[in-house]
Amino acid sequence: MDIRNDTQQFSLPKENRTTRDILMTVYNSMREKGYDPVNQIVGYLLSGDPTYITSYNNSRYLISRMERDELLEELVKFYVANQRAD
Repeated sequence: MDIRNDTQQFSLPKENRTTRDILMTVYNSMREKGYDPVNQIVGYLLSGDPTYITSYNNSRYLISRMERDELLEELVKFYVANQRAD
């Protein structure tokens, strides 16, 4: 039996999807299933309860892999960037 003394490393493949991609996948999945995506996503962001998000198209899994503060940060950045200066 060969005994190894060095530490083995294991890493999961990094998710290549952006926060925006995930939000849009979730949004579109919610619409396809007949839910109000804005209300459902807000419910999830406020409560952290993943049952606000449909499992259709793997949406619940995708959004639960993101930190809620990262999702909020993306939403605020997008909102501010798309406002007209008055």
